[in-house]
Amino acid sequence: MKVYRLHEFSGPDGWKLEDAPTPKPGPGEVLVRMRAASLNFRDLMISKGVYNPHFKLPLVPLSDGAGEVVENGPGASRFRPGDRVSCNFMARWVDGPLDDFKAKSALGGEVPGVLAQEVVLPECGLVGVPDSLSFEEAATLPCAAVTAWHGLFETGGVRAGQTILTQGTGGVSIFALQFGKAAGLRVVVTSSSDAKLERARTLGAAGTINYKSTPDWEKAARELTGGRGVDLVVELGGAGTLPKSLRAVKTGGTIAMIGVLTGPGEGVDPVQVLIRGIRLQGVFVGSRAMYESMLRAIEFHAIKPIVDRVFPFDRAVDALRHLESGSHFGKVVIGI
Repeated sequence: MKVYRLHEFSGPDGWKLEDAPTPKPGPGEVLVRMRAASLNFRDLMISKGVYNPHFKLPLVPLSDGAGEVVENGPGASRFRPGDRVSCNFMARWVDGPLDDFKAKSALGGEVPGVLAQEVVLPECGLVGVPDSLSFEEAATLPCAAVTAWHGLFETGGVRAGQTILTQGTGGVSIFALQFGKAAGLRVVVTSSSDAKLERARTLGAAGTINYKSTPDWEKAARELTGGRGVDLVVELGGAGTLPKSLRAVKTGGTIAMIGVLTGPGEGVDPVQVLIRGIRLQGVFVGSRAMYESMLRAIEFHAIKPIVDRVFPFDRAVDALRHLESGSHFGKVVIGI
């Protein structure tokens, strides 16, 4: 079979396509023939050695994928050969709160990822894929979609009629927009591209802000809420945008800390968090139980993931470069 491995922290050029024997599933494991995988910003950071320069190389990249069960290892019985499955981001996080043991099972980092024609995964880290989703669509879900679901509903506690703000038009933001609209939320989207904001409006965004032409976007967000502030911010920028998010959110509101897309910022005033009762909640993807709850909502509301582009397997490096360009809207996928 063919597999990609990251051999050095040199960005996309560090990925190399190689031959490898088909792996054999051990106890409690499943052999999956991969059909599609999708990219996250984390994958680009890992390729550059920014995410964790201590990861052992070479490593098989990517955490998100979907495929078909080929063979069960001894004792594995949750799935049968031919079943369509997708992988949970952290293979050992089935339910309950996150802990260090579960966190160390994140695919494409601490453990081998899914950018291969065949992979072996713990059966506890797989979910069934509904017939309503293609392999390419299902491959977009493990990280970005589950993260958005977790931030909005599992810890965010948002309710119909409330307003959320999400930053950018990458995978997490577009899923937050789709889930928010389905749940009756008013969704505000920021971007530096008017064309992308127009696409966000066609998906149901109630308000859009171009943060290039409106650098004080936090003020614009408050104006869209009558001066009150949004109920929840899906914070993807990190240090560079967090101070503005603190000013955009309402007193008593929540900031779901998800991404670190920007560089260093102006610093955060903890007094604002204290005197306005703002909740800063870290969101690191989610459990298999969250994934399965999200899939039920996707089926009920007939939500279709937004796929920006599908690259063939032998052009996976080009897919990573496309993600790096920031020109995508939604998810970048690799067909396998």
